[in-house]
Amino acid sequence: MHLRLDAPAACLAALLCLTMATATFAQEPASPSAQAEQPAPVADPAAPAAAPPANEASEPASPPPAAAEAPAAPDGQTAAPAEAAAHEAQPAAPEAPAAQAPAAAVEQHPRHHALSLMGDPAFPEGFSHFDWVNPDAPKGGTLRAFAQGSFDSLNPFSVKGDPAGGLGLIYDSLMSSSPDEPSTEYGLIAEWVSYPPDFSSVTFGINPKARFHDGTPVTPEDVIFSFEGQKAAHPRSAFYYKNVVKAEKTGDNEVTFTFDVTGNRELPLILGQLNVVPKAFWEAAGPDGEKRDITKSTLEMPVGSGPYRIKSFDPGRGITFERVKDYWAQDLPVAKGQWNFDEFKLTYFLDRTPGFEEFKSGKIDYWQETTASQWATGYDFPAIRNGQVKKEAIPVRRVAPMQSFVFNQRRKQFQDPRVRQAFNLAFNFEEANKKLFYDSYVRVGSFFDNSELAAKGLPEGRELEILQEVKDEVPPEVFTTEWKNPVNKTPEDFRNNMREASKLLQEAGWKLQEVEVNDGECGTFCSIMRSVGLSSANTTNLLRNDKGETLNAEFLVQSPDFQKIVLPYVQDLKKLGINASIRMVDSAQYKRREDSRDYDIIIDNFAQSESPGNEQRDFWGSAAADREGSTNTAGIRNPAIDKLIDKVVFATTREELVAATHALDRVLLWNHYVVPQWHYPYERIAYWDIFGRPDQLPSQTSSLSRVWWMDADKQKALNAVQGR
Repeated sequence: MHLRLDAPAACLAALLCLTMATATFAQEPASPSAQAEQPAPVADPAAPAAAPPANEASEPASPPPAAAEAPAAPDGQTAAPAEAAAHEAQPAAPEAPAAQAPAAAVEQHPRHHALSLMGDPAFPEGFSHFDWVNPDAPKGGTLRAFAQGSFDSLNPFSVKGDPAGGLGLIYDSLMSSSPDEPSTEYGLIAEWVSYPPDFSSVTFGINPKARFHDGTPVTPEDVIFSFEGQKAAHPRSAFYYKNVVKAEKTGDNEVTFTFDVTGNRELPLILGQLNVVPKAFWEAAGPDGEKRDITKSTLEMPVGSGPYRIKSFDPGRGITFERVKDYWAQDLPVAKGQWNFDEFKLTYFLDRTPGFEEFKSGKIDYWQETTASQWATGYDFPAIRNGQVKKEAIPVRRVAPMQSFVFNQRRKQFQDPRVRQAFNLAFNFEEANKKLFYDSYVRVGSFFDNSELAAKGLPEGRELEILQEVKDEVPPEVFTTEWKNPVNKTPEDFRNNMREASKLLQEAGWKLQEVEVNDGECGTFCSIMRSVGLSSANTTNLLRNDKGETLNAEFLVQSPDFQKIVLPYVQDLKKLGINASIRMVDSAQYKRREDSRDYDIIIDNFAQSESPGNEQRDFWGSAAADREGSTNTAGIRNPAIDKLIDKVVFATTREELVAATHALDRVLLWNHYVVPQWHYPYERIAYWDIFGRPDQLPSQTSSLSRVWWMDADKQKALNAVQGR
């Protein structure tokens, strides 16, 4: 299950990132794909803006549009899109459901205080608070954060506009994800949840104490409107909730969602992530006298129900959230000891460099570093040396995201797997890791690396049985050879890999031809000399097919840091005769080109959870290949993979899920859809020494914005030193 909040504020996600997604920070420069990406359901109130995609270069898949994207270091789990939408047309704005009388009473099933795909939840019914919080944490202070990009909307649910980061802070969901337990949710707006043994529906009992910020109670009608409205507002939500065919009031404080499939254990958790908005607010007229429309962008401050509300904002430049002092859920076990800062202030920058300078000067309180070289060399400044700024690599226990170079298979030159394999053979990770990353990274070798879900060895047992069902539709190597990245321990290793790459390209029909190069430096005299045979044009060898087409490969990037990483790779590809190049664009242009699939190769990050499910359809499913807003950036259309995704989605036991995921991983790898990059099993953070934090942090993320607090004595001491 994978949940991701979408919005374009790159490092904010790291900061406000809370209960949502698995870490999606690119290890090194943040790649756009993960940055201002498609929205997803706002799981817990926290997630801020989009996380930079590649750690030095990577997000998660994404569910419906949510309050604010949060691909970066997650504070919890993520969920992801459900099945492919039956049609691509964006739904019209929902008709406000008329006040409904309760439907006939549904059959009673056991009520649960929590849901988990990983066994029993760690905390039993009636628990007082999580063990990764300080239940007596003091409230107060302002947390000042960095966000990258811009924003022009305060509606995180609509496909229109660029929503501000951190909007997930103002909304509560039916259930709250845990940043310590993968694929686990505890009741928030819903005080209990029930479902039948065949998982054909789910019923939520609404806590009668749940309130919006205007004091009105949360009702079943609000939940139903939220569901219908968010489906109408964004194609991703329609896709994510495709299997939900009915939402109805089944009691005074009950809502039941009915599914068109049985056996999908993830669907109750997916509905638990639904962010609830007030129907009355969205159906009323706005300040302009026109009826509000949840399907459109807006800069009107919305009414929410979460731990924060918007205090002020300056479009494109910054937004400030203030803590709701009478937050209805503040004493619930799922919220106690959390959301401790009185204000969150997010300041937007076009890129990270000026933001880091603001951090060094003390105008930003926290910094999540995504670049190994910067981490190694960029933190020698006075505040570090005198101990006022702390620098820490916090270990996180989660599935490593598949951060990678992604081929756009909508382009003909990348439709042959031999071509894609050749690109992987030409990528000298070891050299890049040594020269650029200070040997900090581990190469990604699976779409589910660093977990029991990664395929290893040769298939056997239940995994082999699953693969036999698609034997004629997958590469034969799936059954005979363990997939591994090429290794370049020595220069000779790399020369051998390059020779193998050249051989594969020839087998795929690409032959080296000498062609003239227009160097742009031949003036009038040069032209005359060439015309009389006293000089000749510069030539180079390029790969061309039998139609005379050149093998072009343009890398689309938006970060100068990534540009320096890609450049050596481009030079090595040119040695093979590939017409490789780099196109550097700003974040807005990058997003437009990614959305319109106008690229050859991009850097993307596919974050996974311990319980993969419906989001796999959005990552790799055929129906998502041409769907607006999907995360199938590779354009994969493969019937065998569609079948394996269904095996994952409908697994009834953990053992079945692991076997099906192994099979999916193996087939994805042997199709060479991406060139894997690297991952880093830590969060690199630097912060001014003004915080307190629990003795035990959640295992999935540092959760700074969620569980840390402002230490008044430390703040006072720092102010004194700085003369404030």
